[in-house]
This record gives sequence, C-alpha cells and structure tokens, in this order.
Amino acid sequence: MKKFKKIGTTIVSALAISSMLVACGGGEDASGGDSEGLDTRLVTIGTGGSSGPYNIIGSSLANIYSDEYGVNSKSQATGASVENINLIKEGKIEMAFVMSDVLTEAVEGTGNFSEKVDNVAQVATLYPNFVQIVTTEDSGIETIEDLVGKRVAVGDQNSGVEVNARNLLAGHDISYDDISVDYLGYAEAADGLKSGAIDAAFLTSGLPNASVLELAKTIDLKLVSVDSAKIEEIAQDQPYFVALDIPEGTYDNEEAVPTAAIMNALVVNSDLSEEDVYELTKTFFDSLDTLGNAHQAATEISLEAAQEGMVAPVHPGAQKFYDEQ
Repeated sequence: MKKFKKIGTTIVSALAISSMLVACGGGEDASGGDSEGLDTRLVTIGTGGSSGPYNIIGSSLANIYSDEYGVNSKSQATGASVENINLIKEGKIEMAFVMSDVLTEAVEGTGNFSEKVDNVAQVATLYPNFVQIVTTEDSGIETIEDLVGKRVAVGDQNSGVEVNARNLLAGHDISYDDISVDYLGYAEAADGLKSGAIDAAFLTSGLPNASVLELAKTIDLKLVSVDSAKIEEIAQDQPYFVALDIPEGTYDNEEAVPTAAIMNALVVNSDLSEEDVYELTKTFFDSLDTLGNAHQAATEISLEAAQEGMVAPVHPGAQKFYDEQ
C-alpha cells in the first residue's frame, strides 16, 4: 500500500510541474504544437505538380502534421515519383507520394534507377492513378494506337506519369520514335492542347484532375480509351497495371472510358524512427476525412486496403500501427 501511495504522490508532483511548464509556455513550441511529439523536427513531403492531387493532398497533410506535432512540415512541388524517390535517397525529404511502378523500379534497381534505393520504405497503398489520355474531338484519335505519328505530352521527364506512359506505349509496341514527344506537366500539357501545340497528352492522376476539369471548359475534350484485355496482357510482366474505367460524368463524358491505372503509394525515408513513423501513419489515417475534403481522390484511401499491393518494404513504424488495428 505504501508503494502505491508513493507512486501516486510522484504522479501528482509530475502533473503539477507539467502544469507550471505549460503556464510558462515551456510545454509547446512557437507554433502551438507538441514539441515532444516527434524525434524529427522536419517532415517535408514530396508531391508533384502544383495542380495535381499529390500536391493538394500533401499540402493538407503537411498542415495537419504542423498543427499536430509542432514540426516544420511542408509540401514540396516536384517532378513527382522519380524525383521524389531520389530526394528521399539523398535525405532531402522525409515523406513522399509516388506511383507503384516507379517504386517497384526503385527497390529493384531497374528502369530509372541504376541501383537499388535501400532507404525508402512504404507506409501505405493509397488510391488508383488513372491514365487519362486526353485529346480533342476533332483530332481523329480514338485509341492509344492512334497516337502514332502525333505530338504527345507524356508528363515531366522521369515523372511517374512519363514512366507509365512509356511502359503503356511499349506494351502496345509503340516507342518514343513513333511519336513526337513533349515532356510537359499537367498545366503545361493542358495549355498545349488548348493552343493546338500538341495532339494528345497523358495526365495520369487520381480523379478528377484539376487541369483536365479546367480544360473541359475550353475545348471539346475527348478521353482516349485503352483496351482492358491489352492492359491485362501487359500486367503479366508489369503487375502494377490494372484495368479500370474513368466513370461516366467525371469530365462530362457520357460513357465510362476504359483505361489503365496504377496504385499510388505513401513512402518515407526508412531512417525515420519507428515511433515517428507510427505517429505519422496514425495521424494520416485519422485525417482521411480532412484529406478527402481537400481532394476527392483521397476519399478512395482506406485503412482496409492500405496493405494490399505493397511493392516496397513496410516501415516498422507503419507495421506497428497496422498490427494494432
């Protein structure tokens, strides 16, 4: 009984000291967050183009981390997946959104990566990125095969968009030698279509893509279909491709449009501590409603599906969170 009384006295004393510290401003940092929340003081999130879902969701998530933990958290607009993984490899960012095809190349040391990237770990499988091949009604382009001989924007060079565009074209026996290639991001590709500088563009992202929505207001927009059977054939060698439809009405399209999709992934630098990544993962899933309000694509993220289709090692902190669920 004396032992319990001593412990109780110690707890009361600790609480009193804690209250004094808070009253003096010692319990929180200048931003109002919990200064003891994380070991790291930086959580920079690599995203993508400024108008894309990665950047919109990532900016919202960074604000949440700043408010929750008092850390310096911000989103960083980038050329997307390949650049994001290279930034993690170089220790310049702590977290990133990437496509699973690029992440597969990184952990295997293939494609855009001459050697394996061994300090990237996966937190979650997110939502599908739809390959949106966009053209105009009067272009004469109906299918992906019709891109031969056309001027096509394939995304920023070495972005996830560009990687899956190249791989999807190759699966249809089309190389960059067969088209005139422009390396353009979402906004630049939309501008190119409006001005007539390009014939078609790959804008791979979650639905809807803000640039495509804006484009649909100014031109007679057409979504190019990709045959589902062909996607399933390509997926035998590149299993991150799945056949999905862009739903009717997404861009005022009267019918669903078959196309390819690639799952997105949330990754971190594996050097982050287990406890930090546990907290970051928990807060991410606790904030899905807020992220969904920021961009519709985030409404497709779920805890139930977060471990399906993972292509990289899971960070121990994320695994600890999943084990508790």
